[in-house]
Amino acid sequence: MTTTAPSPAETSTRASHFALAVLALAMGGFAIGTTEFVTMGLLPQVADGVGVSIPAAGHLISAYALGVVVGAPVLAFFGAKWPRRGLLLALMTAYAVFNALSAAATSYHLLMLARFLDGLPHGAYFGVASLVAASMASPGRKGRAVAMVMLGLSVANVVGVPAATWLGQHVGWRSAYLAVAVLALVTVALVLAYVPACPGDPEATGVREIKAFSSLQVWLTLLAGAIGFGGMFAVYSYIAPTLTEVGGLSQGAVPVFLLSFGLGMVAGTWLAGELADWSVFKSLLGSALGSALVMLLFFLAAPHGWWALPVVFMITALGSVLVVNLQLRLMDVAGEAQTLGAAMNHASLNVANALGAWLGGLVIAAGYGYRSPALVGAVLSVAGIGVLLWSATAHQRELRTSAASTS
Repeated sequence: MTTTAPSPAETSTRASHFALAVLALAMGGFAIGTTEFVTMGLLPQVADGVGVSIPAAGHLISAYALGVVVGAPVLAFFGAKWPRRGLLLALMTAYAVFNALSAAATSYHLLMLARFLDGLPHGAYFGVASLVAASMASPGRKGRAVAMVMLGLSVANVVGVPAATWLGQHVGWRSAYLAVAVLALVTVALVLAYVPACPGDPEATGVREIKAFSSLQVWLTLLAGAIGFGGMFAVYSYIAPTLTEVGGLSQGAVPVFLLSFGLGMVAGTWLAGELADWSVFKSLLGSALGSALVMLLFFLAAPHGWWALPVVFMITALGSVLVVNLQLRLMDVAGEAQTLGAAMNHASLNVANALGAWLGGLVIAAGYGYRSPALVGAVLSVAGIGVLLWSATAHQRELRTSAASTS
């Protein structure tokens, strides 16, 4: 597939300290990853704190994901012309405010609203940060630069989520959201200090951005992420009660498993950057197939406590390969709509978040037990493979049509 040539805004940005600039961008991913996933580790505490059941508290995860789905296209649509550093600063400031609101929420419905609002900046931040990182990178290393930004999300699951989960268990769940608000403010300071001024796209228009959605490949890429990545969230959303109720482990084991999830994300994100140089599409197929298999393995291993630990590592390692390569593919097939295309990957993945958490809650509420979401996850992964194969078939058809029209 031919990659659209980047606009001047994507090629002229130079950072005095590239590593520190990427670190600043990755810190935003660290803050986002911590708050996105810590709710899952503290689900019993949050449920008790606002007086609802665990499946009902799982809807808070879906509310955040819905915020991402709504915020990514809206903010990308209106912010494509904005100076990108200024947009990053605005998004992170909003993130700090909405996490503070989550911590202060006094009822389930107010917390639901706060989680929705907190999700709004998520996709736009990652989309714009990915474009800025790619614009600062040398030719041939743009994929690795994007992976480095995404690494902040992965490291959050190694350090941020386990630490915030521990903090929430010992100090109260509200403290976890307050900690993320502080991380967001640290990101604002780092972006101001190290990320160079980066103009938006002066030629961007709402009509041009929306034209990205006329491409079948864009829709199929989004659908592959929305369905295929849902399996990981079906398992991850209910990991705490699965470990304690099915695996017979204590609450103290939950941060250890979250650490394993995080290490898997780090390994998978690094691997994704390497595999992207080989084949983005084949990497997507391989990670989706592997995800289906490890979901089944988790279903078998969950009752055996600690034996499930390496399985959760594999779940997120494969899922991270999917995330990074979906980002790269969507930036490619979106054509001139770079801002919207980059942001919509995270909208797609958070549809997966909402879908996985919702379907997982349904099967649990139906009485099938806390490990049943793993079977839901396997089905979603297989469905994602089907969408990717559809995309490949459609692409080949497009190539044959193009060749016939030029002959």
